[in-house]
Amino acid sequence: MKTFFASMLMFGIALMPASSSVAGGKQKAPNFSLKTEGGKTIELSKLKGKIVVVNFWATWCPPCRAEIPGFIDLYKNYKNKGVEIVGISLDQNGWDAVTPFLQKNNINYPIVVGNEEIADSYGSIEAIPTTFIIDKNGYIAEHHIGYFEKEKLEKILKSLL
Repeated sequence: MKTFFASMLMFGIALMPASSSVAGGKQKAPNFSLKTEGGKTIELSKLKGKIVVVNFWATWCPPCRAEIPGFIDLYKNYKNKGVEIVGISLDQNGWDAVTPFLQKNNINYPIVVGNEEIADSYGSIEAIPTTFIIDKNGYIAEHHIGYFEKEKLEKILKSLL
């Protein structure tokens, strides 16, 4: 099943446009509870009151890697203003793939390792990167497939603050 899941993600990248954005309406964001490499539990429901950027990504994905520096900058500038960024890795090899990547790239926002169940709860992630912006009340405000330009993300965050 995991091989099928990874294959579908790679296939999805080839078929999806580089940038696609759809307003999310008033759909409640699915809760998740996952641990960081350091053992800290990140639970979406406990982040209510903050704007949360949930980014599904993988270490082997070039557009995912390209958008990380923008996420790092935005987290540095907005984490004290009520914005949280959570990267959910969908790497098939889990922490074995993610840990060396984290050590090399100095990511300053929480990274957790997800699975097919979590991806399915968000509507079956078919391409990565896929990013959801969740408003202060826990509703999906934005859904973006593909590379997320820092300036575009920042504009959305400012509008929700």
